[in-house]
Amino acid sequence: MSLRTLLCYGDSNTHGTKPLNLPGELARFGPADRWPGVLASALSSGWQVVEEGLPARTTVHDDPIEGRHKNGLAYLRPCLESQLPVDVVVLMLGTNDLKTRFSVTPADIAHSVDVLLETLLACRAGPGGSTPHVLLMSPVPIEEIGFLGEIFAGGAAKSRLLAPLYERVAVKYGSAFLDAGEFVKVSSTDGIHYEADQHHKLGHAVAQTVRQRFGI
Repeated sequence: MSLRTLLCYGDSNTHGTKPLNLPGELARFGPADRWPGVLASALSSGWQVVEEGLPARTTVHDDPIEGRHKNGLAYLRPCLESQLPVDVVVLMLGTNDLKTRFSVTPADIAHSVDVLLETLLACRAGPGGSTPHVLLMSPVPIEEIGFLGEIFAGGAAKSRLLAPLYERVAVKYGSAFLDAGEFVKVSSTDGIHYEADQHHKLGHAVAQTVRQRFGI
């Protein structure tokens, strides 16, 4: 029996970035303490989980400070095609859109996620040219604390409005939906990233949703 592929497409919280005390830190949790790694352990041995988390990745925006390569839309199709065939895509982006530099509304962020799902489904990267199953996750609400608080000024209130907007997008495309904020809280260190225990909670929640929604 061939392995089925599950692609986790996201930002630093999919990458497993540890809560930051200082600018420029790049520490990352080990595979067993990142939620995609927890997910991989929770699923059967017939699955290959691909971790595709890029710190500072946005939905559809070139970052004027951190680089054009942070644009999640620009890399989505190449990523899918490089992993063909992909059975399931778990997508969680939008946190970095909350940075003050982008000046977007919660509705704008949801529209951007809509563009991502439209692109993903049109790519037909599933087995035999089919459409992959999709689990769309709304990101965990943030806190404006520490040095990142200035970068995300005004973002905390916006982040609390995203879940129902994301759910509407998921319904539109017939995708599964998970509100990560129902299971996980951000760290009190930087208000953006998760501690290891929260990664474990999220990994198990995703595994349960994948099994229930996709009959796996």
